[in-house]
Amino acid sequence: MTQKFLKISLLFSVFCFTTATFAQNKIVLSNVEIFNGKDNKTKVGSIVIEKNKIVKIIAGKASGSDLDQAQVIDGQGKFVMPGMIDSHWHSFLAANSNQAIMLGDESFLFINAAKESENTLQRGFTTVRDLGGHVMGIKQANDYGINKGPRIYPSEAMISQTGGHGDASFPWTEPRMIDHTPPRFQVLGGSIIADGEQEVTVAAREQLRKGASQLKVMAGGGVATIYDPLDATQYTTKEIKAAVDAAENWGTYVTVHAYTPKAVKQAIDAGVKCVDHGHLLDEATVKILGEKDIWLSMQPFDLDASAYTNPEQAANKVLVGQGTENVYTWAKKHKVKLAFGTDLVSPPKNPLRQNELVVNLKQWFTNFEILKMITYDNAQLLKMSGPRNPYPADLGTLAEDAYADILLFDKSPLEDISVIGDPKNNILLIIKDGKIYKDQLTKK
Repeated sequence: MTQKFLKISLLFSVFCFTTATFAQNKIVLSNVEIFNGKDNKTKVGSIVIEKNKIVKIIAGKASGSDLDQAQVIDGQGKFVMPGMIDSHWHSFLAANSNQAIMLGDESFLFINAAKESENTLQRGFTTVRDLGGHVMGIKQANDYGINKGPRIYPSEAMISQTGGHGDASFPWTEPRMIDHTPPRFQVLGGSIIADGEQEVTVAAREQLRKGASQLKVMAGGGVATIYDPLDATQYTTKEIKAAVDAAENWGTYVTVHAYTPKAVKQAIDAGVKCVDHGHLLDEATVKILGEKDIWLSMQPFDLDASAYTNPEQAANKVLVGQGTENVYTWAKKHKVKLAFGTDLVSPPKNPLRQNELVVNLKQWFTNFEILKMITYDNAQLLKMSGPRNPYPADLGTLAEDAYADILLFDKSPLEDISVIGDPKNNILLIIKDGKIYKDQLTKK
């Protein structure tokens, strides 16, 4: 009898706990100024969230059955918008310096990256497209709620040729056909070296096997690396096409790291769907991007080269900064699909500039254009992952059936974009996947 009573009591306790949990899965954000991410207007209303989706948007204040078993938050008429999306992020490299990667304990490096992922969410970025680094564990921890970070679209290892932008070997290292020991960055899953069509195909398939939602191929030189010149064109058209074929067979796409006209044109010929960077392009190449409906995921880099102590790296940064003005102007003229990304690495200061780069966009775009780019437009780029998309519902918008990724600001960034530059004080509420990750509104 006692055992039966204990079983019934236990079942009743579980039922009560479950019921309470379900009740907490409904949130009503009432009396807010809603920017849906897509339209150049706002409306005052309420947002009803159940589990991880927006189920209803109501004009005015919520009432009646919409409030049943809900956590009701009075938005006090403040501005809400979709969570921001960074189309070019490195969760691992944003957390760990080059020295730490070379010398640090592997488990510490990934724990540190997970912690920085939480900082990324607290800056208001609810989704990132990660373009290089072994981040599947962090992604899973974020998705399961073990870690409080953003959604991640992983590329896994960057695919690079020998001597390319993803080759972290020292110049005096023995050729890999003699010494098969890969450099530390490759061991940690940051990049993979592949030469020739066959090796590129294998490398691409390996990243897809790991769960990559898209592939990242290094098609040209870079700013941050010392041994591959910024003007260098990397890979051949056939090699890049091998990656494109592998990606398309899995229903997804390739983006390339490339700055120059030659590197970008070669990638276009190979069939890539997105170019990351492109700051050194000429107008003719930008026009081709528009004509072929290819995305340009660009960073609003300025002329500040203070992050680099190496003179060549600093000079490269200035050169890239000088090209930003022209390429944005041409991209708007030729109606190129533009995405916003930051590509900020080398902690501790650089990742903190993520919001600052959003504000930098005001040199070329209106406040509405900026907000649309960092939400709705970026989400359209993410959809190109097709069946490899880990988050199939809509992102970057406040609409029924979209994921409940929402930011509430103390002041409207549609009126003053600079408020995004201070997320600690200006973002009062962060909701990702229907869960509250920051609340300074009800605690004021």
